[in-house]
Amino acid sequence: MNTLEINEQKDTRSAEAIEISGSKAVLEALLQENVDTVFGYPGGAIMPIYDALYDYSEKLKHILVRHEQGAIHAAQGFARVSGKTGVVFATSGPGATNLVTGLADAMIDSNPVVCITGQVYASLLGTDAFQETDVINITTPVTKWNYQVTDATEIPEAIAKAFYIAGTGRPGPVLIDITKNAQLQLFDYLGYKKCTHIRSYRPEPEIRKEYIEKAAQLINQAKKPFVLFGQGVILGKAEEELKSFIEKINLPAAATVMGLSALPTHHKLHVGMLGMHGNYAPNVMTNECDVLIAVGMRFDDRVTGRLDKYAKQAKVIHLDIDPAEIDKNVKTTVPVWGDCKKTLPLLTALLKENDHSEWVEKFRELEKEEIKEVIHNELNPTTDAMTMGEVIRVLNELTNGEAIITTDVGQHQMVACRYAQYNHSKSSVTSGGLGTMGFGLPAAIGAWYGAPEKTVVAIIGDGGFQMTLQELGTIMQFGAKVKILILNNEFLGMVRQWQQLFHDRRYSFVNITSPDFVAVAKGYYIEGEKISERKDLKAALEKMLSHDGAYLLEVMVGKENNVFPMVAQGTSVSEIRLK
Repeated sequence: MNTLEINEQKDTRSAEAIEISGSKAVLEALLQENVDTVFGYPGGAIMPIYDALYDYSEKLKHILVRHEQGAIHAAQGFARVSGKTGVVFATSGPGATNLVTGLADAMIDSNPVVCITGQVYASLLGTDAFQETDVINITTPVTKWNYQVTDATEIPEAIAKAFYIAGTGRPGPVLIDITKNAQLQLFDYLGYKKCTHIRSYRPEPEIRKEYIEKAAQLINQAKKPFVLFGQGVILGKAEEELKSFIEKINLPAAATVMGLSALPTHHKLHVGMLGMHGNYAPNVMTNECDVLIAVGMRFDDRVTGRLDKYAKQAKVIHLDIDPAEIDKNVKTTVPVWGDCKKTLPLLTALLKENDHSEWVEKFRELEKEEIKEVIHNELNPTTDAMTMGEVIRVLNELTNGEAIITTDVGQHQMVACRYAQYNHSKSSVTSGGLGTMGFGLPAAIGAWYGAPEKTVVAIIGDGGFQMTLQELGTIMQFGAKVKILILNNEFLGMVRQWQQLFHDRRYSFVNITSPDFVAVAKGYYIEGEKISERKDLKAALEKMLSHDGAYLLEVMVGKENNVFPMVAQGTSVSEIRLK
């Protein structure tokens, strides 16, 4: 095993060594990293760490989840809302493998999470011992870095490196696997040094000023410039820099799903959401603009549609902290490497005064068409059955854009992303790249711990809720005041929509029967209500939001309502369907 390579810095450690266990060293490291909340589930191979945790209960809050997948999704929600690194404890074998989905989700969505897993004794590695799995090789593709510790003396440096890697550059998940003997081992502890540099690891690429100048020249010459912004703006804490950039010369700007809330929903230059179920104007105008400026986004397929028909008329400027994303999917005219909090001001300073109001107005004209054809009917339906959109509309009226919204994955997710209103950054928490059903509820628990002063509403479908509803037990035990809003259409709605549109209504295994969700919630001592009539909607939402504690509201919505607009797979973004 290679020796960890961490920078030399001024030694602020105690002059005298203190003999402590590897387990205690883990907890001391977490305190030094200003960790106050851990999500986890104990087991045999991590038991020494949990034994040490017994003496740290006043310093470290441990939230006992009901499944390790719940732990990592909660840590993701915590990280997304707080801006800190989420922390997870899990045991070996099934405990570690239950983290894999969350690790993959955190990896593709750039969530900083440090997972600490227990492992069998080093002497048993490779023997197929009880609950032994090769967690390092299993998780290598879905972590930014992982490392196995077999000697306690490595623990302080390994954890320092883990936090540094997870939280710098493009954030991501890191896993440290610690054998049981290392947890039990006593060693001379000389203190903890935070990691600030690792040889060969460059979290931020060098900013090339000549590219900033070329990008500014393209924008200054543009007649129809268009800004696409993603989660990189939020991760870089560059929300104000983005505002200054677009406001200086009146640039229309659209969000990816992961970029939602980086710019307030009602900002005068916010022209909607990109993507398969995004807004009509930004999708169409992508193929009309002359300069496309991408900030902290990765041009995934749900945004681009057919790549051979994507923005071929435009010069492309791509600002990103991860050089691997530039030119990966869309050929860039000018790459701008670096943290957008640093690069955006440099670019803004070089912009000449200009006003693209007429260009922005073209977005508003297409927006009116979408309102007429889709949005008005979705938010103000005349049908007997309620729509998901009208539920979100009433929720907006009651929260005034101040709530944190987490979602699961499916039709309800796309409707929430389309219509939920956000006044503040870090208010939208969803599974973007991996699309993980079961994400919404545990992510809401983590989000509440990340911002307990906020109202946290988990918007979930009847299918996704049943994947992780055991986390109601976590809410029950620890009192997280999460509001759970289930939009129940008695289908796996998104799959059903595709089967309707592209498979001749051959509804193959998408009808899903659900339990009495309110009764299930009451079994966990959580209050709840189910409604199916429009006249009850506002009062039910008011009751949910005003209740002092967790609350579950199930709303029955139309069974075969579809989410439009829609860019079908294999088509261009300009071929977006309004119905």
